[in-house]
Amino acid sequence: MNAAKGKPDRILIAILAAIAVLVVVALAVVFTRGDPQPLDAATPQGVVQRYSTAVIAGDTATANSYLTEAARSLCSGFRDSGPLPTRVVLVSTTERDNTALVKVSVVNSGSGGPFGPSEYEMEDRFSLVKTTGKWLVDQAPYQLQSCTRSAGRP
Repeated sequence: MNAAKGKPDRILIAILAAIAVLVVVALAVVFTRGDPQPLDAATPQGVVQRYSTAVIAGDTATANSYLTEAARSLCSGFRDSGPLPTRVVLVSTTERDNTALVKVSVVNSGSGGPFGPSEYEMEDRFSLVKTTGKWLVDQAPYQLQSCTRSAGRP
């Protein structure tokens, strides 16, 4: 009878060990994913990725290097329009000879509220033009205009 009592204990230990291994593997996958892979800088979506990263990081000089002259001139006198997005997700790209539209999902996170932090997203798009063989942003979503934060920054 003692042998029968020991068997369920070993099965339970084996099940718990298997669960522990699965949890460790899942955590390892989550924490080692890292940053997204950079897209080709010669493509419209690659330009949007680099531009958005620069805007979110507050690197106005780098962000402006991806803008057309017309887009840069729109920033004069622009005032702060709220918090910067926390993430930008590529939805689709429509490319023509010298123009492109890149649809993105712009995700904003907010803190507070009765149930903790909140997150909301909206789809918007970038308009790009090809100038001297290089893609440049001609229009960006208002949340991702490189000048939205420049007024209060040194």
